[in-house]
Amino acid sequence: MAKMVWDQIGERLYETGVEQVALFVMNSGTYDKGVAWNGITAVNENPSGAEVTKLYANDSVYLNMMSVEELALGIEAYTYPDEFAECDGSVELAPGVYAGQQNRKHFGLVYKTLVGNDELSTDYGYKLHIVYDCLASPSEKGHATVNDNPEATTMSWDATTTPVTIPGAIRKAAGFDIDSTKVDKDKLATLEGIIYGGESAEPTMPTPQQVIDTLKDVTGVTGNT
Repeated sequence: MAKMVWDQIGERLYETGVEQVALFVMNSGTYDKGVAWNGITAVNENPSGAEVTKLYANDSVYLNMMSVEELALGIEAYTYPDEFAECDGSVELAPGVYAGQQNRKHFGLVYKTLVGNDELSTDYGYKLHIVYDCLASPSEKGHATVNDNPEATTMSWDATTTPVTIPGAIRKAAGFDIDSTKVDKDKLATLEGIIYGGESAEPTMPTPQQVIDTLKDVTGVTGNT
């Protein structure tokens, strides 16, 4: 037996940043090839649900029932790729001419967050987040005059998710969180080659089964419910 020890060298972990964001627009139930999303400043994960309802019997708590947990995203950016316009309720009627208030397309999103520790800082590792079937809500876009303290306009969207079937998981989930410090590096590189593309492959949104098959027999893949 051993006594617990806190704050040992190399175990002081933290998470920061967001980078390498990829957008996959959904058409007729399948995802188009991915495109890079430049200018992302934040992706905020906002879980909801998982609320307890108490059932009483014999004058005491008989059972705690928990509601389904859901994941929503808050996305902030300075700009977005042209492919996202239809996800934001716009349709291009002529080159550079857009009409708003249209049906919104569903999309998938992949992004990385950095994992740091007290020895290697953010070179320690990262997490790869894969989120399926997102739907963005209308958002406010403010425009202000240029002055002696100029700022770039920040756009933001709230997005809901529809959980998908995850092989091996009890419940459906919005996607995956994959920790680079816990998975085989070669297998993770293979998965990232599917997602981000390569010299002979288009960027592709992997199915949940593809993710599991690519990283099988490796710990560290968890459902994001």
